[in-house]
Order: sequence, then C-alpha cells, then structure tokens
Amino acid sequence: MEDKNNATGTRGVCVNRLKKNDFVKNAGRYSLLLPSLVFMIVFAYLPMFGIVMAFQDYDPIAGFFASDFNGFANFRFFFASGEWMQVTLNTLYLNALFILTGMLMSVFLAVIMSELQSKAFTRVSQTLMTLPNFVSWATVAMFSVAFLKADGIINSAIKLVGGTPIDFYSNPDVWVEVFVILRIWKSAGWNSIVYMAAILGIDKSIYEAATIDGASRVRCIFSITLPLIKNTVVLMTIMNIGSIFKGDFGMIYPFVGNNTELLYTTDVIDTYVLRALSTFPNYGETAAVGLYQSVMGFVFVIVSNALAKRYAPESAVF
Repeated sequence: MEDKNNATGTRGVCVNRLKKNDFVKNAGRYSLLLPSLVFMIVFAYLPMFGIVMAFQDYDPIAGFFASDFNGFANFRFFFASGEWMQVTLNTLYLNALFILTGMLMSVFLAVIMSELQSKAFTRVSQTLMTLPNFVSWATVAMFSVAFLKADGIINSAIKLVGGTPIDFYSNPDVWVEVFVILRIWKSAGWNSIVYMAAILGIDKSIYEAATIDGASRVRCIFSITLPLIKNTVVLMTIMNIGSIFKGDFGMIYPFVGNNTELLYTTDVIDTYVLRALSTFPNYGETAAVGLYQSVMGFVFVIVSNALAKRYAPESAVF
C-alpha cells in the first residue's frame, strides 16, 4: 500500500513538472491567449456582478452595496403583465426559424461552393455572400422602405402580375417571412464559412474512392459530405440555441419601431422591455428580464447538449 501511495505521489509530481515545463517551453504561445482571456474577463465575467441588480431597488448613486434588496419584485414587472407569454413565444418562434433556416441555407451554400470547379468564380461568390454581414440593420431597414412601401418595388411587381398589393406596415402576418428572408440574406453567407472549412477538412481520398466505385457527385454529397460535417452542424446549432431567448433588437426595432399594428408577431422580449421602460427607467427591472433570458437560454443549451450527447455523443459540447 505504501509503495502504491509513493508511486501515485511520484506520478503526480512528474505530471506537475511536465505541465510547468510545457508552460515555460510554450510561453510565447500561451501569451497569445492573453488578449482573449482579458476580453472574456472584462466583458463576460465581470459584468456578471450586475446580476445583483435584478434583486435590488437599484440606485445608481448608491451603487451595488448600498441599494436596498427587494427580492423578486423586479420580476413582477415582466411576469405580471399580460404580454410576457406572447413576447416570449414570439422570441422563441422567430429565433427557432432563424436558427433552422440559417443553418440549412448556410450548409447548402457551403456544399455548393465546395462543388464549384472555377476558383475565380468561387472567390467572387464568397465575397458577395459575406458582404451583407457587414451592413448594419439600420441601413438595411432604411433601404427596405423602397421595397416594402405601398408603391414600392415589391407591390409594383405584384400589380404587374395582377396580384393584390401587400400593406407591409399594417399587416403583422407577413413580417415573420420578411425577417426570415432578411436574416438569411444577411448572415447565411457569412455562417457558411464554418461549414466550408469543415468540408475542406474531409479527406479527398474518400471522394476519390467513391468516384471509382461509381458514385455520382450528388451521391457523394449525401453519403460523404453531409454525414461528415454533421458534428459541426450540431455543434453550431447548440451554440446558437444559447441565444434563442435573446430577441434580435438590432434587427427588429429598425423595421418595426413603435408601430403597434405589427407587435402581434414582431414584439420580442427586448423590444417589449424597451417600450415598458422608456417611460419609467428601472435598472433592476431591466436586469431581471436579462437574467430571465440568460437562465432560460442556459436551460435550452443544457437540454440540447444532453440530447446531442445521447444520440450523437461526438457532437456534444460538453
């Protein structure tokens, strides 16, 4: 027993020494992590102290330590309203559509780009597909008026084919499709870069063997490409699910603003909070809603990761 304990202790000392030597040997590489670590600490971990505001009658002058605690009173502002369920469902529905359609279109674009033979055309196409990601939603909303107004481009085209024009700014039912299309246009090309990288990492000899066996390009896509990037797709989906309770305020508000006729399908948690607190600002109530969104997003990530771990263990995040 004593020999066993001595062996265990010696092994532990050796492991610690190896770790120390590795850190000294690769100090330059470890130093490359410092900017990311500092960024995460300053902008991700230190702000977590603000969670305490959700349980306080927060006074900016008094600060965290002198403000009075009021329990769950700040949460009543949101849950006591008759609209919390509607805005929560809108948030989940829109984000679920964004995640699903965005993932499908990004994978589709990545597969198409990987199949193109012309390198010049591929580079030009990739550039054009990623450019919309760098255009702000405010700019997109400003230019969209030319398309969506009563006598805009879309309604003019509808009239040409004998259809009935759509009053976009008084019809809430059409905005779900509008937002999905705009989200795909803006982010699908950019997000496809991850899937293209995964496809490029596939061993080319697998395709060569399949071609020798008589497999067509379509068969290779469905039998080789898609199965081998499945883990990447699941991983990216799980990461996106973490923000499923976060309404894309920067996207929705520039288009909808305070137009009450469109709130039935477009009002998400973030826009609701802005309207509710614009008259009577309250830091504690804002923090309470933010905590609610974060906790629910965390629950969704845990559940989705558990499902991935059960049915596709290699795709789980943890």
